[in-house]
Amino acid sequence: MPTASKLTTRAISVAGAAATADLLAAAVSAYGTVDNPDLIREAADIARTLPAEVREACAMEPRGLGFQVLSGFEIDDRAIGPTPARWNDVHPHRTAEWDILMLLLAHVVGCPFGWSGQQEGRLVNNIVPSPGHEKEQTGASSTVLLEPHTEDAFHPGRCHFLLLGAMRNHDRIGTTISSIREVELEPAEFVELASATVPILPDASYETNPAAGTPTAVPGGNALALPTLWVGEDGLCLRYDPAYTPLETAPKRYRRAYSRLSEELARHARTISLDAGEVLMIDNDVIVHGRVPFTPRYDGTDRWLKRINVRVPGRHRPPAEDFEDGYGEDVVDPSGVHPIYSVRSANR
Repeated sequence: MPTASKLTTRAISVAGAAATADLLAAAVSAYGTVDNPDLIREAADIARTLPAEVREACAMEPRGLGFQVLSGFEIDDRAIGPTPARWNDVHPHRTAEWDILMLLLAHVVGCPFGWSGQQEGRLVNNIVPSPGHEKEQTGASSTVLLEPHTEDAFHPGRCHFLLLGAMRNHDRIGTTISSIREVELEPAEFVELASATVPILPDASYETNPAAGTPTAVPGGNALALPTLWVGEDGLCLRYDPAYTPLETAPKRYRRAYSRLSEELARHARTISLDAGEVLMIDNDVIVHGRVPFTPRYDGTDRWLKRINVRVPGRHRPPAEDFEDGYGEDVVDPSGVHPIYSVRSANR
């Protein structure tokens, strides 16, 4: 399985990383933590003061494979404290600089947001292996393969870009990615997968949603069938989450096409083992991502990532998404600059 190449890695210079660190230290001194309402309100303006090379490195190659890695930032492994056992056990002051960096990078790319039903609506999420969740298809799992998927594929307000920042990865556990731009399908298979045939349900990280956790029973009234593939403004796009898609309800020809897509995504999969201080940027309409299985120690040294979702104003998706209700999950923007997600207005 190939790894990320030099062409997909944007290295920040020592000077650029040092200037960024100074900016983050000043932000922590002024605001404390990333949840400070004043910081959230002013973050877009602060992001414009990041070094030019950092802002330029965030630009994704047009019509490219849909991912890149930013490297060059440094993290003090001892200062951030032990990897928490659960996302809400994190000490916010210990990771304040990195949280703020994730927020600022997100503002360079677009508009960061949180989910009302996930990690209490926080903008910057913590991805850690958690006891009792080892075998789930969520970021808190560990001992099972996290299947390739579109982030929050069930929702029309899902992110356009997903940023994953590595706090700790001593075991070099790999994030898997596959680009729809490398997949080869027959025309008839594309036609099948471009038809609205099956729904996608919320994943198990949305614990309070009655539709979450299993695709075995489709709830009535709000499970709209969705296309898996469509052609976006700069090429082929996908919306894919087999673990939460009731494929058994689809016609045999659709299941065959879906299986071929899965095989192609697996054939072109790459593994990226992020080092501490690296940020993986993913185009969520182009890339599906997952994670290889591993055995957690729960001793404070396990893999620990930060995650932030980003929407890009004016970027269009299929008009039919305007009529989806997102299973009642609200997109939250604590800054108040961009209102809570409106299904009717999101794609316009």
